[in-house]
Amino acid sequence: MITTGLALHTYPLSKLLHLSSTIALSHALAIFNRIPNPTVFLFNTLISSITTNHKGHTHLAFSLYERILYSKTTQPNSHTFPSLFKACGSHPWVHHGPALHSHVLKFLEPPYDNFVQTSLLNFYANFGKLGIARYLFDQISNPDLATWNSMLSAYARSCTYSSTNHVINSNITSEDTSLSMEALYLFNEMQISLVKPNEVTLVALIGACADVGALSQGIWAHVYLLKYSIKLNYYVGTALIDMYSRCGCLDLAYQLFDQLPERDILCYNAMIGGFAIHGYGHRALQLYEQMKFQGLVPDDVTFIVTICACSHVGLVEEGRKIFESIKEDYGKEPKLEHYGCFIDLLGRAGRVQEAEEKLREMPMKPTAILWRSLLGAARVHGNLKVGEVALKQLHELEPETSGNYVLLSNMYASIDRWEDVKRVRKLMKDHGINKKPGSSLVEVNGAMHEFLIGDKTHPRTREIHLKLEEVGRRLQQYGHKPRTKEVLFDIDEEEKEDALTYHSERLAIAFALIASVLTAPIRIIKNLRVCSDCHESTKLISLIYGREIIVRDRTRFHHFKNGTCSCADYW
Repeated sequence: MITTGLALHTYPLSKLLHLSSTIALSHALAIFNRIPNPTVFLFNTLISSITTNHKGHTHLAFSLYERILYSKTTQPNSHTFPSLFKACGSHPWVHHGPALHSHVLKFLEPPYDNFVQTSLLNFYANFGKLGIARYLFDQISNPDLATWNSMLSAYARSCTYSSTNHVINSNITSEDTSLSMEALYLFNEMQISLVKPNEVTLVALIGACADVGALSQGIWAHVYLLKYSIKLNYYVGTALIDMYSRCGCLDLAYQLFDQLPERDILCYNAMIGGFAIHGYGHRALQLYEQMKFQGLVPDDVTFIVTICACSHVGLVEEGRKIFESIKEDYGKEPKLEHYGCFIDLLGRAGRVQEAEEKLREMPMKPTAILWRSLLGAARVHGNLKVGEVALKQLHELEPETSGNYVLLSNMYASIDRWEDVKRVRKLMKDHGINKKPGSSLVEVNGAMHEFLIGDKTHPRTREIHLKLEEVGRRLQQYGHKPRTKEVLFDIDEEEKEDALTYHSERLAIAFALIASVLTAPIRIIKNLRVCSDCHESTKLISLIYGREIIVRDRTRFHHFKNGTCSCADYW
């Protein structure tokens, strides 16, 4: 190159830099430092190679960028920033992202290149700034497939908690639901734009469907995969298994799992997690053993979902054996999540004292989630002493979380200690703590309908309330007596209201009874744990109206049919 004069030309130099940087970065830098007045194209070539092939040397990419800024002959262009924003996706470089954004505004003229806009979008999405990411997305006139996928995947990362982590952290927030709905709306816009989805798009879509229980759209995605012969790889297969599980179709989830030509640990985790949230502990254990027989080694998530499967059906010794095997058989130290699942298992089974002892023996500091699990177990099993200890800890860790106070208030109410109830409520009022409202989603004819407690905003409110009155009369005829004493103080499950009739799931069920096909199951997603009165009344409604009602609350599924529930009142 030197003898022929090619060393004076940018293009062959860029090829040399790219090739040498993939072999030895130090050699590429030595070549670069001998180039007099390198062009921005050469800077970009080396920056791109470093951020792609040498992620441990990100500081060199920013050092090169600094040289561009101080150079009198070059300045950054549209090809400089995408690589740098990619580098900002990991610690400790995240804080450079907003500064780089200001440089985009300083050095580039609008309209900005699609690659720059997409890299900006990805940075803010990974940074947790979804609002900014969506604003940037909306500025792009004709998004290509990669850009659509970037935005949809950003929603998926922020809102999707699969059946594997559904059993770890069961708090379903209105923000989660809102982000999932945004993903569904955005996909509809993508369809209108005539951009064809690929497997990345569909994994994000399927995840959003799983979050809000949008079974019809999830099935559409599955059919689309089959119609266009899109490969059912591990990621797509796992997403579909998770979606069917979390939409209440466990048989379809297992059928798909069984048909996969190859299954990795993610597929097994999704299926075991599905069995867990549906209360099929024995089937989860069988699959766990099958997975080990296939030669797959359980990972952290495997232990979590399997112990949780034991928790939902009271298989204490089986869960204990798995917990102890983490260290004894696999040489790992149990993590906080493993302790949390095991403590929940003990607490649900009524071994509240043992659960407290295990919590205090942990080598790490217990989190609010663990203390709240202990408080919930103390409430269910009437252990006031442990409940008060747990609340004291929660007051220090989460002083503004209403559910912590409410659980203890419920305990006091259950034993007629009304002065203590008033004291706890006054404490909540003095600290300005608001109660979390109950909400329920129900899918009818492919459309999602959301109801809040006492909701009167639905277009068919009058019909819904008339149906509720009819349901109330028929429940009375079957001898149902509302559990008003418990529910009036069970605010962690639903806001305190004068009548049990207007709980969000009752409104959702009433709407489904008047609007859905008589033979179709009623599928409801709740953001809170179902209260005991609604649980009893829903069992009766399934018998009276001959309808299968599937409810996913914040901890598990309840399949109501012919007057019984799949949980066997163990929840």
